[in-house]
Amino acid sequence: MGFGDLKAAEGLQMLNDFLADRTYIEGYVPSQADIAVYEAVGTPPPPTLHHALRWYNHICSYESTKSSLPGVKQPLGKYGPQNVADTTSATAAADDDDIDLFGSDEEESTEAQRIREDRLAQYEAKKSKKPALIAKSTILLDVKPWDDTTCMSKLEEFVRSVTMDGLVWGSSKLVPVGYGIKKLQIQCVVEDDKVGTDLLEEAITAFEDYVQSVDVAAFNKV
Repeated sequence: MGFGDLKAAEGLQMLNDFLADRTYIEGYVPSQADIAVYEAVGTPPPPTLHHALRWYNHICSYESTKSSLPGVKQPLGKYGPQNVADTTSATAAADDDDIDLFGSDEEESTEAQRIREDRLAQYEAKKSKKPALIAKSTILLDVKPWDDTTCMSKLEEFVRSVTMDGLVWGSSKLVPVGYGIKKLQIQCVVEDDKVGTDLLEEAITAFEDYVQSVDVAAFNKV
């Protein structure tokens, strides 16, 4: 295989045709094969060769980390669509310093797999250390008594006696509603996955001797 002289129009055209249905020179991830051809090209292909230009700009983004890409560089004649002489002698000579003459496709595949596994392990370790986000909400409840004879301090005591995992009671106040009757307006913070408004209302209205009804006055995400 080979692209010929990648400094010449014919070689660049061959590269462009080769990349018409490929993302990389070899395989499905960027590798040393891409770096070898990229360095041989040297400068961005003309806009008319849009497949080659797209590939060149993409590989350019790996310039600072090219040594970490998987695989082992081979002579340029090893890459390409057909048997074409590799005439980029100067670049080939420079690349020879990095060539493992005794490398094999199996070794390259094993190395690429090891690098992928290492990166996945690092990502999973980093993700596991990140604390999970707990969704919370603030709820303002209106708790109404039966009449003006209801002991509101006792009513509040019963309301605050409701305990649930993920429920924290906050401030409260008595608000006149008319005819000498006052309602208890009380705030709480809940974890959304653990406490719902229906569950709260059911628990509070269980004190039926004191509580007539419970309404949600305000509901906001924290």
